[in-house]
Amino acid sequence: MSVLSRVLDLLYPPKCVFCRKLLSRGEQGWCRACEKKIPYYDEKITGDYFTFCVAPLEYRDDVREAIHRFKFSALDCYAEVFAPLVAESLAYHGVQADLLTWVPVSRTRKRERGYDQAEALCRSLSKLLGLPARPLLTKTVDNKAQSSLDSLQRKANVLGVYSALNTELFAGKRVLLVDDVITTGATLSECSRVLLTAGALQVTCAAIACSTGEKEEK
Repeated sequence: MSVLSRVLDLLYPPKCVFCRKLLSRGEQGWCRACEKKIPYYDEKITGDYFTFCVAPLEYRDDVREAIHRFKFSALDCYAEVFAPLVAESLAYHGVQADLLTWVPVSRTRKRERGYDQAEALCRSLSKLLGLPARPLLTKTVDNKAQSSLDSLQRKANVLGVYSALNTELFAGKRVLLVDDVITTGATLSECSRVLLTAGALQVTCAAIACSTGEKEEK
């Protein structure tokens, strides 16, 4: 550990991303207690246009609060903690890809937060997987937050919202599309449709958590 790292740890002791308790020696990212009790999820999630989506956790309780801090409290460093969990889920399900991209937030939300949480996660994940992360999508419409809508409204709300970028980078290739949370799959499905229409061979998705009851916001 560098001198700078030691000083920073003294000033800002590392805390568990889930319960926010100070980490003990040997703990990284999350504490041993949370490692045992956080709600893991190991099933493939199906949807329209993407082959399937993997997510290592359920979107509830401390996981939900951790993701909220990641998105809304300027804690983009959480990406480095969540990425290994997602990478393990990808390996477990045998996901293969040629490059990674992410579901982009609008320019307004990125400006408000200072970063795009899905991009931060994607770039951390790309380092672990040894695959390039490229911006392949742009959000052209600042639509309503998905969290305020039901499942049918969500599908309509994302139609025509995203456009493809840099099509020469992914034509005929397998794309791994990254987001923070999957609820109904409407956003991932629409982004996958755009990528496939623009020439992608296949789109598989990955998220930190899967929700069946809670609602997410882009």
